Amino acid sequence: MSRRRDWTARLKDQRANVYILNHPLKFTLQVLKGFRANQGLLLAGAVAYYALLSIVPFLMLVMVVLSHFINPTELLETLSRYLQLLVPGQSAPIVAEVAHFLDDRQLITWVLAVTMLFFSSLAFTVLENAMSVIFVHRVAIRRRHYLVSAVLPYCYILALGVGIMVVTLVAGALQVMGRESVWLFNYEWSLNGVSGALLYLLGLIGEILVLTSIYLVMPVGRLSIWHAAIGGVTAALLWEAARHILVWYFSTLSQVNLVYGSMTTAIVVMFSLEIAATLLLLGAQVIAEYERVGLVPDDAAQDPMTTAPDAAR
Repeated sequence: MSRRRDWTARLKDQRANVYILNHPLKFTLQVLKGFRANQGLLLAGAVAYYALLSIVPFLMLVMVVLSHFINPTELLETLSRYLQLLVPGQSAPIVAEVAHFLDDRQLITWVLAVTMLFFSSLAFTVLENAMSVIFVHRVAIRRRHYLVSAVLPYCYILALGVGIMVVTLVAGALQVMGRESVWLFNYEWSLNGVSGALLYLLGLIGEILVLTSIYLVMPVGRLSIWHAAIGGVTAALLWEAARHILVWYFSTLSQVNLVYGSMTTAIVVMFSLEIAATLLLLGAQVIAEYERVGLVPDDAAQDPMTTAPDAAR
């Protein structure tokens, strides 16, 4: 049975690859059309809003737990470095709040911890609901048990906490390596540049793995690792381009400080999360469209998979 499923999956992937290679522009337009019909920007706004509510309590809880195993200074350095990948240019205020909370962590009560854990899970719950809209063809076949949906965000919080610990340990080793040098051709070569490049690659690979895991776990049903990797790489590369544009814009052209004043940090973080959520859901739409064109013949792959009323008829 599994061999037959593997053969069917390979046939669908081959059909989808042929269609995309023959009609790349049409496939792109179908993805954008499906994203618009699924109210992708509205979903991204909801995900970004709840991510803004979740990011600070999530980071505080993770830092408090990991501070029992790792030096808090190293944790904050790693957080400051890689939080730039999510909120470019605005990581310093968030890290400062987390550091202040770490200093007063002995005042944490069970009620506060449970409340923060609940708010940390909101972003993942909303993200799962948004994924169910993008992957409506999967929900129509099989729905996820409500207990699984209730536990899934907390499992993901645990997994991300472990990931942050691993990244902190690896980043610390790379920083130590950056202070070393090697002799080659009678010349001393510093490893500082190599260490910096590896630190960036570590963040990029971690970003791709997180996005791939989201596409692998959040949608209903079994999604192949290949399909999840397609969405993960697509969203990660688009976000890297958008992140550099945001850094350039906020550092050169933006007058957001004059307009919003003390609300600048919240507005900029919200704007960054909105773009990140849009690209995340756009990657999900790419996967959904890739699955759809693999299910139908080449000449029948015309209309994108959407939740629009006329698409259901």
